[in-house]
Amino acid sequence: MAGKVLIVMPTYNEIDNLPRMLPALEALNLGLEILIIDDGSPDGTGNWVKGQQTTRPHLHLIERSGKLGLGSAYVRGFRFALEKGYDFVFEMDADFSHDPSYIPEFLETIKECDLVLGSRYINGVTVVNWPMSRLLLSYFANMYARWVTGLPLRDVTGGFKCFRAEALRKLNLDRVHSDGYSFQIEVNYKLWKSGCRIREIPILFKDRVAGVSKMSSKIIREALLLIIRIRLGGAR
Repeated sequence: MAGKVLIVMPTYNEIDNLPRMLPALEALNLGLEILIIDDGSPDGTGNWVKGQQTTRPHLHLIERSGKLGLGSAYVRGFRFALEKGYDFVFEMDADFSHDPSYIPEFLETIKECDLVLGSRYINGVTVVNWPMSRLLLSYFANMYARWVTGLPLRDVTGGFKCFRAEALRKLNLDRVHSDGYSFQIEVNYKLWKSGCRIREIPILFKDRVAGVSKMSSKIIREALLLIIRIRLGGAR
């Protein structure tokens, strides 16, 4: 595919996953470049990445001082992508909950739109290894967010995405401050309202087996508050 592709991958304690994830991405033979944004992982994730850069020129690293949030990590990655002239930018987790084998389908689909979302809720529910409580929370949070915002999407909170750089330029990154679920809702909503063409493709989502989850009750509360702000017009 013509164009430079960047995978933006926030990490916190992913030392058990990255040594498997990088070869899986490279095996696709798509010329992908990878940006790791590490939030001061105490397990040495950042140092491991620095050691790999000598033999992997397509691997980039931004180190941050601590857990500054998933949303701000992606905003930092988007800025990097736009500054360096990438054409397509992925959001992706390092823990294999987002299967690299879907990347070719994302890149094929993005030819006809501005944003491609990997959806867990197109063909029923395609989630593996989540506890029922988390699955129900995610499913009904999506229903509620769709109802409140009017977003014509089945999965508004998913984090496996591919953007055209032109779509990211339509975002005012200085005004995107949300995190986690709410970050995904906010970005989807703003791009939809700006007229971007959004497509969903079905994915099988498998919960992590190694590393540390970034989800928290604070992130869920923030998402609910953001949805209310959108309803009241505060996310215009």
